Amino acid sequence: MTALTLTTSTDLWTDVCAYDDLVPERGVCALVGGEQIAIFRTLEGDLYALSNLDPFSDAYVLSRGILGCRGGVATVASPMYKNVFALETGLSLDDPERSVRAYPVRLADGRVEVST
Repeated sequence: MTALTLTTSTDLWTDVCAYDDLVPERGVCALVGGEQIAIFRTLEGDLYALSNLDPFSDAYVLSRGILGCRGGVATVASPMYKNVFALETGLSLDDPERSVRAYPVRLADGRVEVST
């Protein structure tokens, strides 16, 4: 099992949930630092965190998106208009001028933590 860990200039991490509480291939939404964040666990065990706001529909729905892969890139498709975003970067693969914020996420002692 691997977990994606990104580093930032801050060291402020917020405990979100137990890793085992996340169902593979499903997203959950958590309020972290006043931001709605969609957190995903892949079948391989990787963790990703993106803004929950879909910029195409202006709805907070990405946590309910469909996980997949496009060209070797792990993705989530919005449940609204099916626009696809890279899980690692938040970049829209359908319209490169749009993106969602990707957040640092890590696994620490069996707990999922997100940094804003």
